[in-house]
Amino acid sequence: MFHKESKCTLSRSEIEQRANAALQQMSLKEKVWLLNGNFDVLTYTIKYGNNYNPIPIATNGLKRLGISPIKFSDGPRGVVMGKSTCFPVSMARGASFDRSLEKRIGEVIGKEVRAQGGNYFGGVCVNLLRHPAWGRGQETYGEDPFLLGEMGKNLAEGVQEHNVMACVKHYAVNNIENSRFFVNIKADDRVMHEVYLPHFKKIIQAGAASVMGSYNLYMGEQACESRKLLTEILRDAWGFEGFTISDFFFGIRDGKKAIEAGLDVEMPTPLEYQRKLLKAVQEGKVAENVIDQAALRVMRTLLVFENTPDPMSYGKELIACPEHIALAQEAAEKSMVLLKNQGQVLPFSKKVKRVLLLGKLASRENTGDHGSSRVYAPYVTTPLQGLKSYLGQDVEIITYDETQIPAAKKMAGKVDCVIIIAGDDFNDEGEFVGSLGDLVNKIDTGYKNMGQSFKGFLTKIAAKLITASSLKADGTFLGGDRHDLSLKTDQRNLIQEIGSINPNTVVCLVCGSMIMLNDWGDKVPAVLYSWYAGMEGGLALARILFGDVNPSGKLPFTIPTSPDQLPYFSSTDPEITYDLYHGYTLLDKNGLKPAYPFGFGLSYTSYGYSDLHVEKNDNNLEVTVKVTNWGSRDGEEVVQVYVGMENSQVERQEKLLKGFEKVVISAGSEAEVKISIPLDELCYYNEWGKNWLLEPGTYLVMVGPSSDAHVLLKTSITLPVE
Repeated sequence: MFHKESKCTLSRSEIEQRANAALQQMSLKEKVWLLNGNFDVLTYTIKYGNNYNPIPIATNGLKRLGISPIKFSDGPRGVVMGKSTCFPVSMARGASFDRSLEKRIGEVIGKEVRAQGGNYFGGVCVNLLRHPAWGRGQETYGEDPFLLGEMGKNLAEGVQEHNVMACVKHYAVNNIENSRFFVNIKADDRVMHEVYLPHFKKIIQAGAASVMGSYNLYMGEQACESRKLLTEILRDAWGFEGFTISDFFFGIRDGKKAIEAGLDVEMPTPLEYQRKLLKAVQEGKVAENVIDQAALRVMRTLLVFENTPDPMSYGKELIACPEHIALAQEAAEKSMVLLKNQGQVLPFSKKVKRVLLLGKLASRENTGDHGSSRVYAPYVTTPLQGLKSYLGQDVEIITYDETQIPAAKKMAGKVDCVIIIAGDDFNDEGEFVGSLGDLVNKIDTGYKNMGQSFKGFLTKIAAKLITASSLKADGTFLGGDRHDLSLKTDQRNLIQEIGSINPNTVVCLVCGSMIMLNDWGDKVPAVLYSWYAGMEGGLALARILFGDVNPSGKLPFTIPTSPDQLPYFSSTDPEITYDLYHGYTLLDKNGLKPAYPFGFGLSYTSYGYSDLHVEKNDNNLEVTVKVTNWGSRDGEEVVQVYVGMENSQVERQEKLLKGFEKVVISAGSEAEVKISIPLDELCYYNEWGKNWLLEPGTYLVMVGPSSDAHVLLKTSITLPVE
């Protein structure tokens, strides 16, 4: 189970025996009480000054039988508990296209969860970026299912190396934020299995211990109450053996329906389970064996992880230790995407004496959303601090913000270089919590069901003290879906007024998703996606701008020339239908050229591709290509493989990413890159037979530095009927 068979000290039969033996000794109430969390916002706030997840959010467990609680920590940019290492957001790490880096990040997260008493990481977020207006896009890896699956798989594997149960979320079709509590997503089975589910499947079959359901409805049912999602697909088709949990507070609306559909644990507090569930069983409305099944799934999973020897000890000195912080900096450096570098403006000369740094975000700690994914790092290096540290006291750094354009304009021509920091923060994009009143009522009910009514009363009193600055006019929290895919007006004005004055000017985009360049990009010679780059993002940025690091990130999404090229998006529609197309596949279908294609990213060197060769070897396509570093600098290149099919008998996307590899190539050197693609990746989902079919015929294999058809080497291979 969970790919721990070779290390776990218990055999599968012993795990089964122990779990069933414990079950036989448990009362009905004890079994039901295993299946909910005990969220304690009042204690969190008073004791820790953090109202969400400063310590593990724990279920009950059962001490008398030695059954441990599930001890939950959120993510994914690090461990949200304590003062943990803050990594770049997942979208940035998706831009790295670096599997091994993501696995190392997973290992650090696993270590820091354990060091803070946790055993469960709820931060493997792989919801697809269907549209960049989605407010929570920063928590996932991009628009492509293959990229999501590969990165999420490595994060989960890294976390579980340290016997922390990894949870993949939010299952499924959770791709809109403001309407997530009510929107019904419709999609046929082929769309689901080929576009919105394959990354979940890959991570689950790689051994992920747990799955979190989502808030939205799928085909008219709450996702956390969908038997099709939770049992027919997850368990029957994919063979999942772990346990499922609900998304928090609003995930379950009908406890009977949820538990019977296959939703095992209600998090983070007892609302529809516990007392309601106990009563339902006692009244014969829910069969006791349904409770038994959920309890067994939890106990089996705990037994596997608790009986697998730890590879190390987990002292608190691990939390945000120098080694972990260094990895956060490395991740930031390998994630940044050089989008534009007209006239080879970058890297800037290290001989600069005066630097003009513009934008309010230059001096602000800005690591991303302030919702459930927020990590409270021990410190954050801002762009200003990073440049000061890097350049030293002999270099003058002059700062102005968007309200000081006339002064900045006078100075722009008198300095060696101009660095403009623009983009978003937690006010512009992030998790949408909804109404404060609705949330407080849920917390109050949870406290009452835990027998702590007075805490619920105090929470209601405390909620009245929340300042209006923390809420929107309608009483909802800040964040949510984006209203504008470009920069703010004052940022655009700054760039348009100053961007073309000094030939050594760069705009650095601090963000968690796609930002349109169509109304300002031509005003500056250089643009760099620097992302919400984690606790050492400021230093990483300086090292990129001044050439210590050769940028190697690639866009994990498409930047269109107009928002009209994106799929339909609404934060208010009660129902939306998804199809096969979004991102680069939609532009391909419509014959449109993007402003910047998926997978695009420049370097301080240049690469050439040649000698593409493809052959079938057993159940794989073996792709070989030569990549030459033509420049005078060492670099890392992301070699991408796309596959399409000629004259298919079924509707297909023109091409899909099916392989990639990040390779280090020394200056002037050549590397032979080999990428293996399982034939299963080329199959399409047959809705009538509910199976996967490999269609015989001619497949077009394309290899290159991005999804742009004009830069891809192409060859074809015919796959006969097996």
